[in-house]
Amino acid sequence: MIVLGIETSCDETACAIVQDGRKLLCTVVASQMEEHASYGGVVPELASRRHVELLIPVIRQALSEANLTLQDITAIGVTNRPGLLGALLVGVTSAKALGQALGIPVIPVHHIEAHLYANFITHPEMEFPATALVVSGGHTDLFDVESHGVYRLLGRTRDDAAGEAFDKCARLMGLPYPGGPSIQEAAKSGDPKAIAFPRALMPGTHAFSFSGLKTSVKYALAKPDCPPVPDVAASFQAAVVDVLVRKTIAAAKECGRTTVVLAGGVAANAALKVAMEDACSRRGMRCYIPPPSLCTDNAAMIATTASYHFMHRAIPGLDFAVIPSEPLSSHGI
Repeated sequence: MIVLGIETSCDETACAIVQDGRKLLCTVVASQMEEHASYGGVVPELASRRHVELLIPVIRQALSEANLTLQDITAIGVTNRPGLLGALLVGVTSAKALGQALGIPVIPVHHIEAHLYANFITHPEMEFPATALVVSGGHTDLFDVESHGVYRLLGRTRDDAAGEAFDKCARLMGLPYPGGPSIQEAAKSGDPKAIAFPRALMPGTHAFSFSGLKTSVKYALAKPDCPPVPDVAASFQAAVVDVLVRKTIAAAKECGRTTVVLAGGVAANAALKVAMEDACSRRGMRCYIPPPSLCTDNAAMIATTASYHFMHRAIPGLDFAVIPSEPLSSHGI
């Protein structure tokens, strides 16, 4: 079973090919990061236009790297939700056209679910159940995953996603976009205890909130005696990591899970990775985190997720919709 995955939900034009659900044959990502950097964030119309220009060359490159042709493809997986409407339409329209021409199934994939499945590519031993945290520029969602396709949302951010907070606070500090890598780099020479930024733990809930932390960073930077930017960056990063780890571990204990899965763009943050692995190790829990290349948006996770759908679910027709906003819910794989 060879599945070609297409990902265009935001500003990454990506294609990957996966064999039998877990063997990655190739992955290609064309980033638009530099094009959006001058705007301080993703411009939806610009992203959509670049997807139109880049997608076919990216698909051709993926086939070439895997030494395959379109006739070798068993099915196509494509992100159809959530994401930027125009960007999603480019990927879905292209996938449907290819599927129609080749006479093969086209499988719609939920972007958040796909982030979880990125772990199956590099951790073939991983199995559910697990407590899963998906943390990115647009999402900070905590799930109890009973089995394939059976998800229970435990909590999510009530305001800014963690990655969004990184971007906004980096801008306040005068650091370049995207904020996650910029703050991580600045924090390397900073003191994480320089500023005692607040932690919005909200006892009794699994929800997150980062807007207060963002405001605290703004006020700290306005003070005449504010520490240097590396100290601010390190202290901010420590506050975000502390909340993400503590709430994830608390949820795992409450649900009786011994496996923790971390995914999404912010999972590429080295401080978060170390802290989560250490917290799990001290409690006898297994911790699975994809490599950085599979944390950020990519098509390998789309192809892998589509493979599981292909094996365990009824395959939809080509009339499925593009949905800009939809929470991840159980679908009973």
